[in-house]
Amino acid sequence: MAASLAIILLLGLAAKRIFEKLWLPGLLGMLLLGILIGPHVLNLIQTDMLQISSDLRGIALIIILLRAGLGLNKDEIKSIGIPALKMSFIPGLFEGLLIALASVYFLDFTFAQGGMLGFIIAAVSPAVVVPFMLKLMENKIGAKKGVPTLILAGASIDDIFAITVFSAFLGLYNGSKINIGIQLLNIPISILLGVLAGMIVGLSLIKIFKRYNIPDTKKVLIILGFSILLNQLESILKTKLQIASLLGVMTIGFILTEYLPDEGKRLSEKFNKVWVFAEILLFVLVGTEVNVNVALKAGGVGIILILIGLIGRRVGVVISLIGTDFNWKERLFCIIAYIPKATVQAAMGAVPLSLGVESGDIILAIAVLSILITAPLGAVGIHYSTEKLLIEKQ
Repeated sequence: MAASLAIILLLGLAAKRIFEKLWLPGLLGMLLLGILIGPHVLNLIQTDMLQISSDLRGIALIIILLRAGLGLNKDEIKSIGIPALKMSFIPGLFEGLLIALASVYFLDFTFAQGGMLGFIIAAVSPAVVVPFMLKLMENKIGAKKGVPTLILAGASIDDIFAITVFSAFLGLYNGSKINIGIQLLNIPISILLGVLAGMIVGLSLIKIFKRYNIPDTKKVLIILGFSILLNQLESILKTKLQIASLLGVMTIGFILTEYLPDEGKRLSEKFNKVWVFAEILLFVLVGTEVNVNVALKAGGVGIILILIGLIGRRVGVVISLIGTDFNWKERLFCIIAYIPKATVQAAMGAVPLSLGVESGDIILAIAVLSILITAPLGAVGIHYSTEKLLIEKQ
């Protein structure tokens, strides 16, 4: 496993540098590297490393979300509150339902099968989106109207909505007597519980830091430890109670910055350094999850369904931004920023197949194909559209 880690770090740094020299996003190079050295192509990564890949990706995602939380401020959150809430479910709802309906026509799926496919595909990837938005926030690009903060918040909740609706369709397929209304009610409850849990942890950490003289490096480790435990709490309670743990992690960062602004800035700089390592792990390991051979099985129909879904997502973003003072460039940027998919699709794509759902192999193939199409498309789109669409700086 040590050799696998060395391969990931050394080749990951090289891939990132090469792609940046080509004026392409570094994360795209790391994703493609992951595919290349993963078990489905060159198979250079040991099984032990792949077995803990999910945990390592989760820790890396927690690090970037803590950085994001440390960069938030109260005024921005107030200004984007309602639009961010709408961005968290309306685009995903339009995308998921359009794919569900289209799959009934193109693949002869039942509506339950289509719904499972639709809401696996509908989840935007915080792993891809959050680092980009954080960079914009740090450079004060689009900050006047809170564009990066809006996308950051919406993308963090979008996954919760998609997974919840997917679970409802899975229950429907299995003949379970489910109440869709109750399932959907769990979403705002999980959001509130996530924020509340993050506030409790954040305020507790503030008391510890005020009482004891702890070096900043050790504070980073303490914050990271508590954040990982909060994330694990979601996994432990998921059958009884849903908690939006990733939103809670961001809340921890926000609370620390709000009450200890000077320490918040120093801690943010520390997490920036940790991210150099975590970023490579996150994107290379996401790439190792992608099976190109499986994706090819989806064929042209898979591409059509993904494109139909992206049209639905575009309509959903436009509707979500009605009533805001965003100009057309900022609205277009939000559409582009909501394209990438990777995290949920890699984690959930094989679930229907593993549970014996008919055509589960097709669902998996299209889920993998959605990563191959939208992650590069979204990453390159965000990278090149930033200066053209979000030129205002402060």
